[in-house]
Amino acid sequence: MNELSHRIRIFVYRLQQGRPDYLLLRGQGMESCWGPIQGPIGFGEKLETAIRREVMDDVGIYRPMDLIDLRMPARWLLGDEEVIEWNFGFRTPSDQAELRLASRWSAFRWVDFAEAYPRLELDGDRAAIMRLHTLVNAA
Repeated sequence: MNELSHRIRIFVYRLQQGRPDYLLLRGQGMESCWGPIQGPIGFGEKLETAIRREVMDDVGIYRPMDLIDLRMPARWLLGDEEVIEWNFGFRTPSDQAELRLASRWSAFRWVDFAEAYPRLELDGDRAAIMRLHTLVNAA
């Protein structure tokens, strides 16, 4: 029997002169890649609570201006563990003060879509940011 694990991936963005900039984070280690905030959903924890907790813990932003369910969960097996990842967009104010980066991250940068897309190494992250970018620009 497989153990089921739920995780979230959160793409933080802000609007600058009506155009979105995306927050990319780089993990510790030489082989780490740029990506979104990510973390587990605790047993019995609501998605929105997990999203707020992860964003607050990783970069110090508490309240989203807008939260977008990208409606593209990913499901995969890793040994005896079945993982379901939920992707969300998290809009922060454009005048957001300095970020407070958690120790598990080595660097961050705000970039536009043209720079964000090729920096993401995982196909799922590229698909998620493309969907978020489309939704943000359609609004």
